[in-house]
Formats: sequence, structure tokens, C-alpha cells
Amino acid sequence: MDFDTLGDNIIPILIVVGLIILQLFVGRKRRGAKSQQQIVQSLLLEVRLNQTLVETFNQREKPKKFENTGWRLYKNRLDFLSQSIQTDLTNAYMIIDDFNIQIESAKKFKSTSYMVSVDANRLQEPLRKCREELEKWLQLSTGSREPETEYRGMMDNLFGGR
Repeated sequence: MDFDTLGDNIIPILIVVGLIILQLFVGRKRRGAKSQQQIVQSLLLEVRLNQTLVETFNQREKPKKFENTGWRLYKNRLDFLSQSIQTDLTNAYMIIDDFNIQIESAKKFKSTSYMVSVDANRLQEPLRKCREELEKWLQLSTGSREPETEYRGMMDNLFGGR
């Protein structure tokens, strides 16, 4: 290996690596608090996913836990929603949390006896109600019942968003 040519090229290489690191850590846009619309869209996508999980719950060999990440993130920031929507979301996610505990226990102890009390059909009506109310809120706020989708590529992460 020729160390003389490596020595000549090391400074430009270090500058490029330094710029990339600087861009990743300093140049990154800071994500502020999500808007009300983004919170509702996130919850709506999660409710729709949980509806799909309810429909396929009894067909699965191994049960899959229901999603509640969006709920855990935003449940204390829903003051802009009506009290009835908040109540319906709380009720639905209480059932989801209970089911997830039972599913986790069944997986942990490798026993199906914990799954006896999991009746996924109990979630159909609360999730349907939440979906309708969140879609209605989106319709009134944005004019569309469908959440916007945001696609971020690798270059967006490296060099900032679009």
C-alpha cells in the first residue's frame, strides 16, 4: 500500500466525511410538535390498521398485538377534538391495551389459555365509531377523509426534506 498517496488524499476525504456528519447532525430540520391534522391522520391510520387486525385476528396462527403507538404519543394532546371522540378513542384503546396484555402473556408463557378472553369482535364497533369520527373531523378540517401520505427518501434524510 502506498502511504504517500493516502497522505495526499486524506485531507479531502476527511473534509467530505466531516461535511456529511455535519449535515446529518446540525443541518437536520428539527421536528416540531405535530399539527392537529397530523395527529388525527396518525390516529386514523392506526385505527384502520387495528380494524384490519380485528378482521384477521381469528385466522392467525400466532396472534398479533394491536397497534397503540400513536395513541400513546398523542393521547394527552387531543384537546382540540370533541369530548365524544376523545371518549370513544379512550374506550377503544383501553380494550386494545387489555388485549395486548393478554396476547403478550400468551406469547411469554407459550400458552393459549390467555387468549380465551380475547374476543377481537368486541373492538369492531368502537373502532368503527372512532374511524367515522376521525374521518368526519378530517373532512371538516381538510376537505378530505383520506390522510395525506408523506414519502421521505434516503436523500431527504441526508440533505434535508423537500
